[in-house]
Amino acid sequence: MPSPYRAIFGRPGTKSFSAAGLLGRMPLSMMGIGIVTMVSQLTGRYGLAGALSATLALSAAVLGPQISRLVDRHGQRRVLRPATLVSLAAVAGLLLSAQQRWADWTLFAFAACAGCVPSVGSMVRARWAELYRGSPRELHTAYSWESIVDEMCFIVGPILSIGLSTAWFPEAGPLLAGVFLTVGVIWLTAQRATEPVPHPREQHTGGSALRSPGLRVLVATFVATGAIFGAIDVVTVAFAQETGHKAAASLVLAVYALGSCVAGAVFGLLHLAGPPSRRWLVGMVAMAVSMVPLQLAASLSASLVLLAATLFLAGLSIAPTMVTTMALVEEHVPRTKLTEGMTWTSTGLAVGVALGSSAAGWVVDAAGAARGYLVPLTAGVLAALVALAGYRWLRPRGVLAPASPAAGSVPAPAQSAADHHDETRAG
Repeated sequence: MPSPYRAIFGRPGTKSFSAAGLLGRMPLSMMGIGIVTMVSQLTGRYGLAGALSATLALSAAVLGPQISRLVDRHGQRRVLRPATLVSLAAVAGLLLSAQQRWADWTLFAFAACAGCVPSVGSMVRARWAELYRGSPRELHTAYSWESIVDEMCFIVGPILSIGLSTAWFPEAGPLLAGVFLTVGVIWLTAQRATEPVPHPREQHTGGSALRSPGLRVLVATFVATGAIFGAIDVVTVAFAQETGHKAAASLVLAVYALGSCVAGAVFGLLHLAGPPSRRWLVGMVAMAVSMVPLQLAASLSASLVLLAATLFLAGLSIAPTMVTTMALVEEHVPRTKLTEGMTWTSTGLAVGVALGSSAAGWVVDAAGAARGYLVPLTAGVLAALVALAGYRWLRPRGVLAPASPAAGSVPAPAQSAADHHDETRAG
């Protein structure tokens, strides 16, 4: 392990909570694609499969920030375990209704309830933020490490989910995802020493973290980014099936995640000059541009190898953009709402995944898998346009227009927007 990564694990408990976070995040990459694989095998309907995956993602988008808001107020242990039990019960009902071929509405009902799943990644990043507050270099490396962990989940998760569902029985992928969620949450919440201490009740004022204009820009762009991810998952499974190698879809998607993992590992070793907002904007534009070669690979060849190579290149822009986003969240969200703020970015991704997977499923059913890759291209262009339009809200505060006197004194350029918000509230 390179020395910057070794250094951040010098604090007691860091290895354990990061490992627990790895297990707890596996459902992020397994559940949606597992539902798509399961339903498409049982019914042959990609439209239904994409709609169910979208329902799960939208439900998580609605419930996730509320769960994280409760965590900020009451602590991780008191909130995560009950929420996980509700989600697991709903997943069990979803698998049973799919296996018994119950009416479609029962599938959607259970998928909606299964969205009551905690954002484990936000919980782990909140622990890193608590440990390394005031140490930007260490925190940058920690966020980069967690981005690598995310991509490890997306490398291993689809392989397990699709592989088990196609080789064993259709429900195997989502079932294993539920097991990982159970073990990860119990292990994480058992570690009390590194759990962030909830702030006093009187500090939890001012409404939602979404009051921050900068956070709203990040969430909006992540909706479009999530649409890229959701569409690529669904279309790649369909593309692999059209070529007669459906099980290979997991390997192709793993290569996509591998590109992001490699980029994240390198990015964590760097300490780049300049504002993170500028790097974030470059990353969003790069993700949009990376969707163009994907169209050529899908239309000019039926080779999964060429498709995988193109997806690897597309993945290189993901992790650096995600890492920079977490740094921007910390700048623009008050400390008392940090977990909620991080979860809102996950919510944006979840909404986007829902829209992207649903749209891709219908396009695949209507025009074939190759045309389905137009969906992530459209989403990438939209993400870049929103990022360009909202960039002014993310620039360093020193280049923004001065705040009005009623808002309080203008902070120095080195002071984060979140700290300024805390001070004006306290005053």
